[in-house]
Amino acid sequence: MILKTNLHFHTKEDEKSISYDIYQAIDYAKTHNFDVLAYTPHRKFFFKDEYAEYAAKKDILLMPGIEMEIEGKHIVVLNCDKEIEDVKSFSALSAYKRENSQVLILAPHPFVFSPKSLGPRLLENMALFDAIEMSVFSNKIFNFNKKAEKIAKKYNLPFIATSDAHFLEDMERGYALINVPEKTSEAVLSAIKKRDFQNKMNSMSPLAMLKYVIKSTLNVLI
Repeated sequence: MILKTNLHFHTKEDEKSISYDIYQAIDYAKTHNFDVLAYTPHRKFFFKDEYAEYAAKKDILLMPGIEMEIEGKHIVVLNCDKEIEDVKSFSALSAYKRENSQVLILAPHPFVFSPKSLGPRLLENMALFDAIEMSVFSNKIFNFNKKAEKIAKKYNLPFIATSDAHFLEDMERGYALINVPEKTSEAVLSAIKKRDFQNKMNSMSPLAMLKYVIKSTLNVLI
């Protein structure tokens, strides 16, 4: 079966500047025919059983995750648990992964202009990552995906589209159609590692990027 997946998004539970909560995000995803979501809060593990149960009622698989900050750099970990909050270094994350083989570690927006992007730290810690994100924050003028895709090919890693949504309307900008035998976290992550998916990307234009930055700034200030 083919599942429409969004494996990187945020809500106001983890970022006060965001206007919608996890339930609104799930509802929106349902109206746009998503089958699988991975909730990836910033720095904290906010996943609750009630979130997964609510999603299940909408026939959506909700996976736990986090967009953690390791030595000042963002890293997305999927299918993790609350112990991930204790990880504070690349070496500790490597140890966590060895002890938790069910996780998938994604390099998010590695070359987008932000001090939080991995940049050179991606290459320094390449063995840690299972996949690299195709970011919506990219276009022909500011093509931050070009280098990320080149590295993914060089190191034989999946290059997968996500939305990294901070606004509901952005959830459909980037997603992946993943081919799985069953709708489970294990099947989804296995298919990603096997590259059994198709990316769908509607990248932000330079104007959309500017609007995104302005809206984000205004939301922080309000």
